[in-house]
Amino acid sequence: MRIVVGLGNPGKQYHGTRHNVGFAVVDGLASSPTAGRFQTRFSAQIAEWMEGNEKILLVKPETFMNLSGRAVRQVMDFYQLQPSEMLVVCDDVNLPLGRLRTRAKGSHGGHNGLRDIQNHLGTQEYPRLKIGVGGAEKGEMVDHVLGRFKPAERPVMEEALLAAMQAVVVWANQGVEVCMNRFNADSKEADQK
Repeated sequence: MRIVVGLGNPGKQYHGTRHNVGFAVVDGLASSPTAGRFQTRFSAQIAEWMEGNEKILLVKPETFMNLSGRAVRQVMDFYQLQPSEMLVVCDDVNLPLGRLRTRAKGSHGGHNGLRDIQNHLGTQEYPRLKIGVGGAEKGEMVDHVLGRFKPAERPVMEEALLAAMQAVVVWANQGVEVCMNRFNADSKEADQK
């Protein structure tokens, strides 16, 4: 068993915001015919998804972004999973709109959800898939990440979310290295960040 954690904020008012692209990817995966319905457990919404012969838990923490680590830790402890058996999907304001970047490990890069997961797990050695949501002007970060995409940005993000779902499937079937090679290959700039 492995786990895919989509980061975001619970509640209808946050649906479709830049900060909730992790939730959007997990929701997309949960629409698969091989996925069950979400149930509330461990301070999160959790659904079981069968990808091939493997059971993967789809997790959306309900603790709000900045406290995501609590729910992640509860799930990891209950199922006795290692950080390497988890993929975290989240937004990234340092990547251009729609750009994907997969990493096997790394710092939180200023992302509060990743920071809290790192604090709760005591390590930064877990895979993550970041989705570029475009940068913000100085002093406008909160409004930016809690805001919705502009009409001109939506087609780019729809494509990025579909690509991110494909990246999760590749991670599940072939591992993080293959996922990195396939989905980071279009940008040397992304590889260097």
